[in-house]
Amino acid sequence: MLPVERQNRIKDLIQKKHNMKISELSRELEVSEMTIHRDLKPIIEEGFIIKTFGGITLVRDRSNEASNSEECVFFSRMINEKLAYRLILPNNKIELACCAHCGLLRHRQLGEEVIQAISQDFLRQTTISAPLTWYVMDTSVHIGCCQPQVLLFEWHEHANKFVKGFGGKVYSFSEAMEAVF
Repeated sequence: MLPVERQNRIKDLIQKKHNMKISELSRELEVSEMTIHRDLKPIIEEGFIIKTFGGITLVRDRSNEASNSEECVFFSRMINEKLAYRLILPNNKIELACCAHCGLLRHRQLGEEVIQAISQDFLRQTTISAPLTWYVMDTSVHIGCCQPQVLLFEWHEHANKFVKGFGGKVYSFSEAMEAVF
């Protein structure tokens, strides 16, 4: 089977199941997990799926859904208000992501259509503007959401202190958007 044929088969499978593990795709298509990873790259780049910890998830188009949905724009998981990332769009439409990881991915997809993006400071739980925020990734603290997990801090000093204690790396908004992608 050619790579394009496998990619089309992956798209068919993920549309039916919404979430799949790499190992499951490998068995289903009878190829190595490395081959699956290579096949997934262009599908991820086109925004059809996103990579999750050990698998992939279908990116669902929620443009016709109610703006007060309590599910993540990428996953069918419930929103935890402490981690939520809000994207404010034209016509007072709001999209919710379960965490900064999904929020950054969706923000990148929507580009200039996003009027404003807000989330909460990881330590202080205050509302902050996403483009003015500091992002910490690769930390030893696990918050139980998407991978790579992304923690937000209003102040650069707080992000640096957090990294000193728990490891990781501090990113600006644009750097974090690239690192997550």
